[in-house]
Amino acid sequence: METLNSPKITKQTTTNPSQQFLDVAEIKEDVIVLKSGALRAVLAVSAINFDLKSSDEQEAIINQYQNFLNSLDFPIQILISSRRMNIDKYIEYVEKKEKEQDSELLRLQIYEYKNFIRQLVSVSNIMDKSFYVIVPFAPVENQDRSFLGNLFSSAKKDITHKREDFETYKNQLFQRVDHISASLSGIGARMTPLKTQELIELMYNSYNPNIFNDTKIGNIEELELK
Repeated sequence: METLNSPKITKQTTTNPSQQFLDVAEIKEDVIVLKSGALRAVLAVSAINFDLKSSDEQEAIINQYQNFLNSLDFPIQILISSRRMNIDKYIEYVEKKEKEQDSELLRLQIYEYKNFIRQLVSVSNIMDKSFYVIVPFAPVENQDRSFLGNLFSSAKKDITHKREDFETYKNQLFQRVDHISASLSGIGARMTPLKTQELIELMYNSYNPNIFNDTKIGNIEELELK
């Protein structure tokens, strides 16, 4: 089981780690468990090029999305992550192909292409965008912080300790995930729930943006969307 305290992501020990200020208790079994006992699942969603659709297709997408929003009886969060694209690996790949060419003309063309890409990236902020839908579930979905809310606070925290309760709440959470997947598939979007390792990487990269380009948590270079 991987958690945010895993040595894979906690490489340095500090007296006041920033993790104590996060609301995340642990990440396990493809679920984010908050300190309150609430659960979160994260769906990675593919993008669609709306402008390339015909007028009828655009109208159908809008209507389908409207129906999706009207069908929800729980809140969701839509997250768009924008990162400056790191092309170091791609440049290394191009350089390797350049050295493998027997033709002087091909080597020259690859060399010019490589320099063009480097120049393009140096003068432009080429961003890599990722889209996510965050699905919540809480054992007691009540924002009231009165006496009644405090009465159930201990029950909410039990989810981190009781295996049976965790399985029950997890099943209810993924029922919501299935509903969202079925609804959004109608507009042509492809999606998949993030696994434990992918959730850890997402959290780590979100709170460490300065070292995003230099750090890789696990071997999940490609995320298959279904």
